[in-house]
Amino acid sequence: MPKETDIKRRRTRKDYIFHQTYRTRWHDNDMYAHLNNTVYAQLFDSIINHYLISDCGMDPFSYANEPSPNPNTTSTSPSSTNTSTKPSPNPNPSGQVAIMVNSYCDYFASVSYPDILDLGLRVNKLGSTSVTYEVGVFKQGEEGVKVVGGYTHVWCERGVMKPAKSGMEKGIREALGRLMIREESKI
Repeated sequence: MPKETDIKRRRTRKDYIFHQTYRTRWHDNDMYAHLNNTVYAQLFDSIINHYLISDCGMDPFSYANEPSPNPNTTSTSPSSTNTSTKPSPNPNPSGQVAIMVNSYCDYFASVSYPDILDLGLRVNKLGSTSVTYEVGVFKQGEEGVKVVGGYTHVWCERGVMKPAKSGMEKGIREALGRLMIREESKI
């Protein structure tokens, strides 16, 4: 059976379900003229959170502990102001938050500014309160994966920050399930 690192090294874009493009920036490079290690963590965080917001319904910007002005209220006269204290119309319905408990990164080849990167996202494991993501980093126009990494989230109750006793919210779980890929060597 191939080692886990060898399996990752053979990844292609087809091994990932959700994709995003990232244009590197000058300050992403480190003194050795390749992407600094910390940039990869930012890339993983960005594609994962983009999917959580766009496909799982998580909206960190509309969750409100306190009432806030209603953006849908319109003025009736030029001198009136919006004094509504209604909560935002789209608060995060789950009351859960995803907390990172583990991260990893395997480097196979360098990328650097001014490369354009293709990122791929998949889910390798989906538990009742946890999810392990994997992100593949590809240089646009090249087939070989350059970096494979990711992390594990545990879904916690927002107020107590402990794993959700009832498991992760159904809609989030279903959306994350759409990213599941069964590993060929484990079938």
